[in-house]
Amino acid sequence: MKKIGICTMLFVFLLGTACGSKVEKTVVVEANIDPENITDEARMEWWQEARFGMFIHWGIYSVPAGFYNGEAQTNSAEWIMNKGKIPVAEYEKFADEFNPTKFNADEFVALAKQAGMKYMIITAKHHDGFSMFDSKATDYNIVDATPFKRDILKELSIACQEQGLKFGFYYSQAQDWHHPGGLGNSWDKSFERVSSDEYVYEKALPEVKQLLTEYGPISNFWWDTPREMTKSVVDSLHHITTALQPWIITNDRLGDDYPGDHKTFERNGPRHQPEAKYWELCQPVSGSWGYRSDDDNFKSIPTLIHNLIDQSSKGGNYLLNVSPTREGILRTEAVERMKAIGVWMDTNSEAIYGTQASPTSTEPDWGRITMKTIDDKALLYLHVYNWEDGAALPIRLKNNVESCYLLTDESRTFKTETLDHGIQVKLTGKAPDSVASVIVLKLKEMPNALPVKALRQEESGLAVLTAYRAQYENLQGPGALYKEEWDCVSHWDSETARVYWSFEIDNPSTFNVELGYSGSESTEITVALAGTSKNVNVAATGSNPKRFKKADLGQFTVDKPGKYEFSLMPVAGKWNAINLKDIKLQPVKK
Repeated sequence: MKKIGICTMLFVFLLGTACGSKVEKTVVVEANIDPENITDEARMEWWQEARFGMFIHWGIYSVPAGFYNGEAQTNSAEWIMNKGKIPVAEYEKFADEFNPTKFNADEFVALAKQAGMKYMIITAKHHDGFSMFDSKATDYNIVDATPFKRDILKELSIACQEQGLKFGFYYSQAQDWHHPGGLGNSWDKSFERVSSDEYVYEKALPEVKQLLTEYGPISNFWWDTPREMTKSVVDSLHHITTALQPWIITNDRLGDDYPGDHKTFERNGPRHQPEAKYWELCQPVSGSWGYRSDDDNFKSIPTLIHNLIDQSSKGGNYLLNVSPTREGILRTEAVERMKAIGVWMDTNSEAIYGTQASPTSTEPDWGRITMKTIDDKALLYLHVYNWEDGAALPIRLKNNVESCYLLTDESRTFKTETLDHGIQVKLTGKAPDSVASVIVLKLKEMPNALPVKALRQEESGLAVLTAYRAQYENLQGPGALYKEEWDCVSHWDSETARVYWSFEIDNPSTFNVELGYSGSESTEITVALAGTSKNVNVAATGSNPKRFKKADLGQFTVDKPGKYEFSLMPVAGKWNAINLKDIKLQPVKK
């Protein structure tokens, strides 16, 4: 393989202005991009430092804005073609009405920067098949098919480079409801179907190549909704991405055997720190990813700031989505929230950027903890949500404290005490911030966390995996979340969500596995442990969701002691919502 040394990459952009003239901008980037010498740690360094990014879902679905033939359609706005079963010829007409003349790339990027975001990812093509750039593979794009006639991705790419934000693309590689070979369109019978491979080679692959060669340095490529595709086409997509931009970061949704660089959590973050080294929560600022005119479900400012802190405290990133209107602007509620987050970040970003996960494995009820390591000493950031004058903050560390002070005012110090059950920080005075006040706790050494009872097999041989200790992966939609009052994973209706536990087995055995659950309809689930997986049918329990019953999931054999993962994954097309109480692994009596 021929090595590439210092390479100068020259990108020339021609931008259309409102009066139709052309403005040329040149961006030159120099980087050593020897693919054989790029380590994962080097590629992921900026991403870990960033912690916070902006996601943008935008397309011609912002024209109907959630309504078709006068009726509101279910799901997020970008799914309207699917949910409304809109024929291709009918849906194409929305392009004629898409003219976002109020869009300003510089202002958009400036808002993201003001919020404290370090990178931006936008939908280049969603499942509806409409390309939001000047695609050479199809005329069904923003330049050729709309009165707007401008390439917003090119404008955003330049604005990001000029203002110092990383820039990346979302791309729906498998689903394309407009192309006869794209997956997902089962309602339009006018299609003369072709193979999925033909769609990829005719449209997806050329578009991905164009995005990676004509839009400057691309930091992220965010695949979505993997489906059954031939290995050759998925290999082609994977190869071209890394070959054309060796520094690029990809997520885990290209295909089942393509883990990417980071795990993806959707809408709801992990309850506990994930096993994955790199992971990200993507979440809309309101209820829908794309713009819906009836979507007033905006998350509160404290919730958004706490979500950012929470992901950082578990070692992950927060990709917060906004949805531009058909005019090319954001709703006032979204803008206000971006600016409010920015105000908090202006004084507290040190406790977010470049931080590591909390050294304690339990979440304190008073807030969250992030950490940095400086000169072989730990610097803890205590994000205090519930501040009470005179209260003591318990921290489960056995360490010596060097100093303790308010991040925004080092002269405001706090008394600490080291006890057998950990460090206590005593609060005094009023909370300096109504959302989250940050205290710096500087230790004299690296953190020594007090042990927490691990999830492991009991002395009797029984292993109980409770809903409270469950972790989630690839959760799309509202369901699989822990519900405290029922002590279960409730309304698990997302058939893409995997629920799993990491636990210790000291005494290997063959186990009878039992599921505690409730569900109004029968369902099918894939159960996996110790390299063995099987599909199991689970019967309905009745209409009362609080009436939990037991289901036999079969026998699994564990040959040797160690750490194992037990997972449950819905069988696509055969899944109905359940409430999950627990999993019990009972050794088979010999």
